[in-house]
This record gives sequence, structure tokens and C-alpha cells, in this order.
Amino acid sequence: MKQYLKKLEEQIRLKDSKAALCDYGGACYTYADVATLIEKYHIFFQAAGIRKGDKIALCARNSARWAIAFLAVNTYEAVIVPILPNFTAEGTAQLIRHSDSVLLIADSDIWKQIRNLELPQVRGILDAREDRLLWSSDQRLQLAWQDREQLFRDCYPEGFDCLQVNYPDNPEAVAIINYTSGTSGDPKGVMLSYGAMSDIVEYCQKHIADAPETLVSMLPLAHIYGLAMEFIYPCCTGFTIWFLGKAPSPSLLAQSMSKVKPSIMITVPLIMEKVYQSMIRPLLNTRSAKALSTLPGLRTPFYHSVGKRILASLGGNLNTIIIGGAPFNWKVESVFKKIGLPYTVGYGMTEACPLLSYESPQHFAPGSCGKPIHRIRIDSSEPERIPGEIQTLGPNLFSGYYKNPDADAGCRTADGWFRTGDLGVMDESGNLFIRGRIKALILSSSGQNIYPEEVEQVLGRHPQVEESLVLDRGGKVTALVYPRAGSVQGDNDQAIARLSEDIRKSSNAHLPTFSQIFCVEFVDVPFERTAKGSIKRHLYQ
Repeated sequence: MKQYLKKLEEQIRLKDSKAALCDYGGACYTYADVATLIEKYHIFFQAAGIRKGDKIALCARNSARWAIAFLAVNTYEAVIVPILPNFTAEGTAQLIRHSDSVLLIADSDIWKQIRNLELPQVRGILDAREDRLLWSSDQRLQLAWQDREQLFRDCYPEGFDCLQVNYPDNPEAVAIINYTSGTSGDPKGVMLSYGAMSDIVEYCQKHIADAPETLVSMLPLAHIYGLAMEFIYPCCTGFTIWFLGKAPSPSLLAQSMSKVKPSIMITVPLIMEKVYQSMIRPLLNTRSAKALSTLPGLRTPFYHSVGKRILASLGGNLNTIIIGGAPFNWKVESVFKKIGLPYTVGYGMTEACPLLSYESPQHFAPGSCGKPIHRIRIDSSEPERIPGEIQTLGPNLFSGYYKNPDADAGCRTADGWFRTGDLGVMDESGNLFIRGRIKALILSSSGQNIYPEEVEQVLGRHPQVEESLVLDRGGKVTALVYPRAGSVQGDNDQAIARLSEDIRKSSNAHLPTFSQIFCVEFVDVPFERTAKGSIKRHLYQ
């Protein structure tokens, strides 16, 4: 298996003049530009005394320069530590400290927020968007920065040539520390090797696309899903990547997709649920649509015509929509299936770089999250029927948690399989179905297991439910509901009580007796979510 940095090297040599990393509506860098900027970083790192294996934190919003900084650290064989830019100042500083980072590359406004906090090991701060040294207490680093252009000219007096690129091939070394949680207390920094990431790049090239494409990148690059699937894999395959820089509104998504015209879209349920609400639902709710959808001879052609309109509005070239990162609302998924969108739902986690299961849209089983990319087993006496913990083995798995022996000690079984903490079943065809998180599992008074995600899927079918969260409150199944806009007529208690009871009764009609909802409580604002779109369940316990 060719390591991913060698694949990147190959793309730079073969496609030096091709656009590689571009900001939507902004700067665009060819593969040759990327290689040149990477080399300038390398020369600076060396002159500043940055060593291979040193940790370098990267905390900035998505951009082409973010991606170049990442590759510069990655190809130098320092360890890159991507940090989400929306943490609190103290949370960001905590991860920089915990990771032992000696250098920070950050947006200038993020630096201003943390500049007065203790960062004892950091020798310098570089601007993530401009060629600026924001701060340094280290004279050697300051001089290296001042002299970097002259040092580059001295190294390449006849000019830098992409054929001179020669990136390392060290599969066992740690390439990335990616934090999954713990901006305070007990951080979980997942150590990912070059070899583990190479395995995922290889898989994606074999099963998604292995020829240059264009791609709209909309996911947080500091989260492993966006990092691997929207950046590292496509960049090592010769794609042109357009970074939106933020989670898109449906209008921005349609605009960018229409301009870029990609054949592949990689996204999260939250974005596709917005597409459903703003683009698909209005087409299905017209008077003529409701009439056509009831006529046996016209129903299927009508639904397919809606699907074609949606694909046209998303650039017209899409043949693969990959959805992952969080549970996908079954009501929305069933509509996607009905109108013929070429979607598939995958499953993964940071510790797997991130992919654990995937299937092409042509063979995807609705409701599942594909088939295992490596070895997966269900810890259950009847894995096809009774949910059990999903456990896995494969070359894509992480090396361990950085400076967290307690987390390391409990993450694997006695025979070495990684414990995902997720519950699932697997059918006889090998399709994996997620049933929820072990920590979220509710045990009923009768001893039955209640899977909150399954109850939430039922709640989501109610026309007045925008989103929901099911919890155990004093031994009772309680549903927190954020209602659809305009669903509660007036502020009077009677109207609220009637809607609450209607949601409860109509949902219970589709639930087994042991998982019946005891009460429905409304929340005034949408639920807080993680970068990948999952609801932060722990905040509502």
C-alpha cells in the first residue's frame, strides 16, 4: 500500500499546474503553489529548531491556507494537532497545553482571545491566513521567520521544481493528534499514524473515486470526518477542493454546487435535513404534488422528477451523496429514497480515521450505514436481532490516546478488538444498523433496553416535530422536543398541552409498550450540536 504522502507527492509531480486548494470566492492554489508553500514552511521549521515529532497546533477556520499549513506540518513529520475554532478560549488553551504543542498556527482573532492565557511550551504563533508571525518569545524562531524567503532562495538558487518533492514514508509514526472531547478535565487526543490514514485513503480511492474530481468542502477540517474525507483523500487523489469556510445554508450550498458541479458530495445529516426542509418539502407539499403522489401510475414518475430537480439544483453531476457523522433522520432518508437521490450513509469515528462502514449508493440498504470496511463484530448472542456493542479490528485504527492511560486501558477487549461504545446489529448480508450509544441506553423498569435514537426516529415522523431528544428522567422516558416553526398557535398553556399530548400519543402508537413516552417537554431553541452535527446529549441529562 502506497502511503498517502507519497500519493500526494505523485499528484504534485503530475498535476503541478492544476488547481488544488481553493477558497470559494477567494484565492486558489495549484499543486505547484501548494508544494512551494509547503517547502517554505519546512525551511522555516528547520531554521527555527522545530524537530520531527514536535507537536504543532492548528486552530483556524476552514480555508485553503489551513489545508496548506496542515500539509506542511504533516510532510515535515511533526505531529499536527487540529483544534476546532469554536471552542472557548480556555478550552482551546487547554488542548494546546495538553498536546505539548511548541507552535500554534491560528486565525488572528483566535490568538487575541487566548493571548493572555498560559501557554508555557508555545514558542511562536503564526497567522493561519497571512504570512505573519503574530508572536514569539524565541529569538531563533524570530530570525528564522525573518530570513525564511532568503533561506528558500539559498536552498533553490535555480528555482523550486515540483520534481524535487520527496515526502517521507514512515507508516508507523504518529501523524495527527485529533481531540474528540475534553476541552477541560480529561482530554482524549486520538493518535493517528500515517499508515492508518493511508489505509482510509486507499479504501476511498478503490470504493468512491480514484480519478481527479472537483469537490465542495463544507465540513470542519479540524474534525476527522471532514479532514479525511473532504481534504486528505481528495487531495491525494488529484481533486480540486473548494472550501466554503463554514457550514452552508441551503442557498449557499446550491450556489456553490452549481458553480463547482461535483459528482461527489460529502456531508452530514444536519445539512441534508436543511436541504429537505427548504428544497424538497416545498415541492412535495403543493396541491398538485399531493394529487400526483396518490395516483398509482403517476406516483413514481412524479417522485423521480422531484429528485431530478434537486440534483439539477445541486450542480447536475452528482452520482454519490455520502452522509455521515451523526444519525440520519429516517423520515428524511425515506424521502431521499423515494425521489431517487444517490445517497449512502456511512459510519465511523475518530479512532478509525474515521471510516468503519460504507456502501455505494447503488448497493446501499436503506436504514443501514453500509458494510464493514474491515473486521466488525457485534457483541451479542444474536447479532442479527439483538443489539450489542460494535467492535472492530483493522489497519485504520489509532495508536492510542495521548497522555491518557485510563482511556487506553478501557478501549479494547481482552482479545484486542476496539470497543466503539456504539450499539448495533448486522444482517445476514453484512449491512450494519446502528441502534445508539451504550451510554445513552435506557433500562426500563421491566428490564427492557430502550434505545433513545429509535424513539427519536418515531418522534421525527410527527409533522410538528423539528428535532427531539429522548432521556431517562426518574425512570420515565421523557422526550424533549423542539417544535416546527408555527406549530404552536399562541402562547397559551392549553395549546401547548394539546400539541404535547398529540405528539406523545401519536408516537406511542408506533412504539412497543416498554418504550412508551411518559411526557413531552418543549424546548425554546434548537439543541446544541457537535461539529459533526450530533446533539450534545450530555447537556440535557
